[in-house]
This record gives sequence, structure tokens and C-alpha cells, in this order.
Amino acid sequence: MKAMSQCLHLGKSVQDNGWGMFTTFLKYKLDWQGKPLIKINKWYPSSKTCHHCGYVNNNLTLSDREWTCECCGKFHDRDWNAAENIKNEGLRLVVNNVA
Repeated sequence: MKAMSQCLHLGKSVQDNGWGMFTTFLKYKLDWQGKPLIKINKWYPSSKTCHHCGYVNNNLTLSDREWTCECCGKFHDRDWNAAENIKNEGLRLVVNNVA
């Protein structure tokens, strides 16, 4: 069974709208708690960057779930590494008052 967004050929706009609504609700809740919503650049290479030394692995493909940094030898799970990099980039933006 196809999702409604696929049947109506509106997939991307429906998904974008859903994400926009999610971020609107998230911002509302964070404002209510006195916390900021920090958005990083969507093209930030969070999966490809070693969170240990900063090396960017441009040879990484979407199917690569694990990789070892060529510079420092640190082994990475792609998702955990990306999460660390997103957290660190958000903190950097807050500290530098860019957000």
C-alpha cells in the first residue's frame, strides 16, 4: 500500500510540511522552557567528519555504516559519529552567537 503522499505525487511537499510543523512545535516547546532551537547548516558533513580529529572522509557512501578515520585511526559508527558532530556544531554556534 502506498502512502498518500506518494499516491498524490505530493511526496516532497508533504514531507517538507511535516518537518516544518515538527520544528514549529519543537520551537514552541523550547521557547516555553526558555531554551533555544539551534539549527545547523543542512549541508554540514556530520557523517563524514571524524568527531575526534576533524578529518573529513569524502569517500564515505550512504551504504557505509561504519568507518575508521584515516588520520587518527578512530573507529566510527556512522550515526553516533554524526550525532556527536551535530551536538558539537550546535554548541559551537551557541558559543559564537551565530545561532
